Amino acid sequence: MNWTLAARAAKMNPSVIREILKVTERPGIISFAGGLPSPLTFPVAEFQAACARVLTSDGAGALQYAASEGYGPLREQVAAQLPWKVSPSQVLITTGSQQGLDLVAKVMIDPGSRVLVETPTYLGALQAFSPMEPDVVGVESDDEGVSAEDLARRAGEGAGRARFAYLLPNFQNPTGRTMSEARRAAVVEAAARVGLPLLEDNPYGELWFDAPPPPPLTARHPEGSLYLGSFSKVLAPGLRLGFLVAPPALYPKLLQAKQAADLHTPGFNQRMVAEVMKDGFLDRHVPTIRALYKSQRDAMLAALSREMAGLDVTWNVPVGGMFLWARLPQGVDSAQLLLEAVERNVAFVPGAAFYAQGADPRTIRLSFVTSTVAQIDTGIAELARTLREHVSRRT
Repeated sequence: MNWTLAARAAKMNPSVIREILKVTERPGIISFAGGLPSPLTFPVAEFQAACARVLTSDGAGALQYAASEGYGPLREQVAAQLPWKVSPSQVLITTGSQQGLDLVAKVMIDPGSRVLVETPTYLGALQAFSPMEPDVVGVESDDEGVSAEDLARRAGEGAGRARFAYLLPNFQNPTGRTMSEARRAAVVEAAARVGLPLLEDNPYGELWFDAPPPPPLTARHPEGSLYLGSFSKVLAPGLRLGFLVAPPALYPKLLQAKQAADLHTPGFNQRMVAEVMKDGFLDRHVPTIRALYKSQRDAMLAALSREMAGLDVTWNVPVGGMFLWARLPQGVDSAQLLLEAVERNVAFVPGAAFYAQGADPRTIRLSFVTSTVAQIDTGIAELARTLREHVSRRT
């Protein structure tokens, strides 16, 4: 049988991270590769109790088809927790925030449409956008995030104006960087001035270590922004629950795209999350996640300082989230180094996959949240040993 594929199928590529995760399933591998929350943070007992309450109170309703917009009480909870005035009618519950990216792409991107992204940016967003065949343009970025001046410069005009800019201001994936207050103000001002919509993705915003990040971009310009959030990092990723907050003018089309995609996000899962979140559970639970992740970050920073001495490796110090971004010595290709590191039972993600253009092959993403301190110490030591041997062979 000869299957004729749509032209857009050629634009689809496998996730580099998902392919690497297959390798990490080997026994003995210490993985700094996956963007997985620590299973130690999953509130299993609370979900067990919530499951019983949901089934007891309205089991038939929980197991029935449900509204495409999402479970009403959960939408109300989402709207109430956001730091700007949001009506529950603006909240769309999605099957993970990844689906939110997919819905926005379907509604807002035509073939050849310009879409602006940070340099580097979240790989999953590039994958979600690519089937719609956009022209994805990387915007100059630094340790404070995207450049407001370059964002305005690349927004374009008339029919060629960018459809939106996709931004992750808090503890960004992959770099772990956070956009400063001054940069947020400048970015919002620039976007409003040139009429550029913003798509703000904030799955990590609650995972701050010492102080919360500045208010969201959307709080400053709600009529010109879309906002994505997730329950995966603060409760459990296996439930596949996220949400999208949209201006009233755009919400109906996103809802139609949602209806066409999967009718609705699993209602049982929504009811369980709403039940768990009652009575301020997240206020008690999330600080325990922050404390764990901060201790693991500190362990990785200490290990890098100890093991990478003299190797001309640089890295940042994230103030929240799950990731650390490092740059290897001149001439080292992180994809090649990964092959050698896996032989020593250590895995990471090469940074090149996160760039829309002009990838830096020296960069790597290290996740610190699923490894113990002992594993971090061992893994970073093995990674440094691999790098030393790699560099010595080149010289």
